[in-house]
Amino acid sequence: MHKVERLNDSQVKITVTVPVEQVERGMRHAAEHMTENTTIPGFRPGKAPYEVVKERIGEMKLLEHAAEELIRATLSAALIEEDLSIVGQPYFSVEKMVPGNELIYSAEIALMPHVKKLADYETLTVKAEDTSATDEVFEQAKKDLLRMRTTEVRAEKEHELTKGNKTVVNLTMKREGVVLEGGEAQNHGIYTGEPYYIEGFIEEIMGAKEGEERSFKLKFPKDHYQKHLAGQDVDFTVKINEIFTLEIPAYDETFAAALGFKDIAEMEGKLRENLRDEKVDQETRRQEKASLELLAEKSDFSDIGDLLINQEIDKMIFELRQWVTQNGMEFDEYLKSVKKSVPDLKLDFAKQALVRIKVALILEEVAKKEKIAPTPEEIDAEVDRIGEAVAKDPAAKEHVYSPAYRERVETQLRNRKTVDFLKNKMVK
Repeated sequence: MHKVERLNDSQVKITVTVPVEQVERGMRHAAEHMTENTTIPGFRPGKAPYEVVKERIGEMKLLEHAAEELIRATLSAALIEEDLSIVGQPYFSVEKMVPGNELIYSAEIALMPHVKKLADYETLTVKAEDTSATDEVFEQAKKDLLRMRTTEVRAEKEHELTKGNKTVVNLTMKREGVVLEGGEAQNHGIYTGEPYYIEGFIEEIMGAKEGEERSFKLKFPKDHYQKHLAGQDVDFTVKINEIFTLEIPAYDETFAAALGFKDIAEMEGKLRENLRDEKVDQETRRQEKASLELLAEKSDFSDIGDLLINQEIDKMIFELRQWVTQNGMEFDEYLKSVKKSVPDLKLDFAKQALVRIKVALILEEVAKKEKIAPTPEEIDAEVDRIGEAVAKDPAAKEHVYSPAYRERVETQLRNRKTVDFLKNKMVK
């Protein structure tokens, strides 16, 4: 027997009364378990009569041992009966636990939030953007192709740095005699034919030779991300370590042939196609993100507790760790490079974590409302595809074919279908 008291929009208190008979059965089961590895004179392990065990171990100890399993089983049954989805671990309080009596306990539980009012995705719109590559983007892509085939040749020591060269420098930036945070760089590569983020920097080092050191003062950009430095005078010291001349290939039929094309026309056609495909992919991701975030913004939700937000933040940090590791960097080094600590990241991620939770709730709600679900055949095909990819790893393959992983795949496919459904409704 149980009763439910709603403490607020995101928390309930369940008080459960376990009948004497059920408590008794739990204690007898506990007695069998507790004596499996205990010797009681005259009896084989686990075979001593209950009354003997109770006298030997103590009735209260048996009850304490039984209570854990009784609470777990009865609370699970109550949650299923009340159709409650919870977040985190319940906070338990035992109100009555005396041998020969019913067991009474309460559990305060954080509830999984829900969508109170789903915004109307039939009327909300997201504007589609042009996916054609501009001439400016195309010209930059051509330059990038040429750079891929550009040869760097070490210049003579007496060579003076000119526009179009590459130089490798040691750089120090100071303000009022103090080195800026992150204001030192060793072997920093600079292409003098391209704009530098500090206006006037390239001009100050023109004409320098290998081994030469120059000092000068420049203003940081007014829109610099470090607000305390934006528009401020900064002292630079630059030592020229190396200078390279760049041998850029001619943009002609020979260049196209070197890249595997029959002529420039074919190469440029493929380049435009690739740029268009990339822009389409970017626009698709933007449309999906904009649709979901607009729907989240316009919908109403029950209270979303700090516990769930913190769990989502931890998940985001875990995902970031994986990404950093996969890109060959230590996480601590990454934090130094972005000048952040883990607490800083948690603060930065808080807003986006809330949005992610709302989006997940919306996907579930829309899927339920529109009866969106993958077919068993679609799930089988996706599991088989993943299983084939890890076929050489028996442990990984076994995991892929586990019920838990199949459920995960089902959720991912359902979400994919739901995102596509919303995008088709909302993007105009």
